[in-house]
Amino acid sequence: MQGKKPFQEKLFNNFQLSERIPKENFYRRLKEVLNLEFLRTRTRHLYGDTGNPSIDPVVFFKLMLVSYLENISSDRRLIDFCSLRLDILYFLGYDIDEELPWHSTVSRTRQLYEEKLFEELFSQVFSLCVEKGMVSGHSQAVDSALIKANASMSSMEKKQPAEGMKEFLERGRNENYEPRRKSKEDKTDDGDRTISSSEQELKQLDTRNKYFEAKKSDLFGNKTHDSFASFSNRLYYSPTDPDARIATKPGKPRQFNYLCSMAVDTAQGVISHVQADYADSKDSRYLVDITGKTQRELSRHRIRVENVLADTGFSSGKNYHDLEQQGLIPYIPVSGVYKHERDGFRYEKSKDRFVCRNRKKVLLKKVFANAAGSLMKQYRTRREDCRDCPFKKTCIGEKAHEKKIEVSFYQEEYERAWKRQHSKVFKRMVKLRHSTIERVFGNLINYYGLRKIPTIGMSGAHKCMLMSAVAYNLKKLLKHLTHHGNSNVQAVRGKACLFSKSLLQNFMQTVLPHPAF
Repeated sequence: MQGKKPFQEKLFNNFQLSERIPKENFYRRLKEVLNLEFLRTRTRHLYGDTGNPSIDPVVFFKLMLVSYLENISSDRRLIDFCSLRLDILYFLGYDIDEELPWHSTVSRTRQLYEEKLFEELFSQVFSLCVEKGMVSGHSQAVDSALIKANASMSSMEKKQPAEGMKEFLERGRNENYEPRRKSKEDKTDDGDRTISSSEQELKQLDTRNKYFEAKKSDLFGNKTHDSFASFSNRLYYSPTDPDARIATKPGKPRQFNYLCSMAVDTAQGVISHVQADYADSKDSRYLVDITGKTQRELSRHRIRVENVLADTGFSSGKNYHDLEQQGLIPYIPVSGVYKHERDGFRYEKSKDRFVCRNRKKVLLKKVFANAAGSLMKQYRTRREDCRDCPFKKTCIGEKAHEKKIEVSFYQEEYERAWKRQHSKVFKRMVKLRHSTIERVFGNLINYYGLRKIPTIGMSGAHKCMLMSAVAYNLKKLLKHLTHHGNSNVQAVRGKACLFSKSLLQNFMQTVLPHPAF
């Protein structure tokens, strides 16, 4: 007999939400592990004693966690999504007939809470990972990635010339540039709208633009100069997001971005630190700051950092020096500008000088800062030594009168890094870094809501990155608890492994050396 399911909506139901959520459900387990009651005490000073009640701080941060766990960047879509999920309603503490907060309330509350509160939540979750033995602290992998800002290139505007540079800027390549789409509101101040670069920096930018314009014209056979446009933070700004910066990487579009800098513990890939920085700065500029904050976070749990793993973008003599001063070993490849050996010259470390192939001395003359701000040492020969030298043409040419050698002030640190780079340990560290932090960045960008910053300003970007890292660490924590069970079982397994290992070592030391083998 064919069945037919009738449906008639009941006016009254005997329904309990907790009975409908399976015990192995992710959000049910997350609710049991995560305790956010401290947030109410921390945010009490932000509210008055009268008026309508606000959104519960615990509910707000749980909504934020759901948005990054489910890769939802829109507050409006987040509320619609949560209202259809029984397990999320149970996690938030709402029943099926209760209205969720309005989406605009979530946006305003995010702006109300300070960054320090988000950092405390990150530290709370990180402490849970430490307690479960997921963090070793021995090696920390550091890297950074560009995250798209909530600003469009079509609405950017040109900075106004500073006093005394007007005539120079009128000869610029894009003087008649007009934005294709005006922004409704300019949120910048006078400092952001005024050119702060020196005349020399602007001349370098203009020379570079001419070079690329000529290359493009020759490549495509197009002599129309208006077809080329190059945009720099020195000349353009975003009126909607003053902290966003124009930046790009090979294979990526040129757009307004923020820089996400991160440190990851290599034991199980737990994020130990994350911060938002300006996208137009070099990665190496923030390395010491990242490692210092990571060390302070780990020192709270009496964990000591020994190794720092990073790519060539973080290479600089000052970074090598500062990390070694902190007692850390930097496993960072040296940049291409470093020269381990100079043909025809030998360095005498005891006397801090070079000796050429003609046995003439190249002495230290001065210590200076180059255009990039890096400390350099300059060595020179005497004119009398080079005047009748048989190697003059191949060494300094016909017009020069003396040999000049410029090296980094931190040459010894570079030398130690170069030797470290050619060791077997360094190769293992490179593989370890690839398998941890690059995987973490890929997950955050693609699955944890960090493809684009939905807020405005550096503070909002920092909050978004912190919440994405918190969601990632919580997912790792629950997965670890599922696979390893309780602490008693882990202790028994650990003792069994140690006993088996000792038996194997005794066997190899006593039986294998026997002549029969």
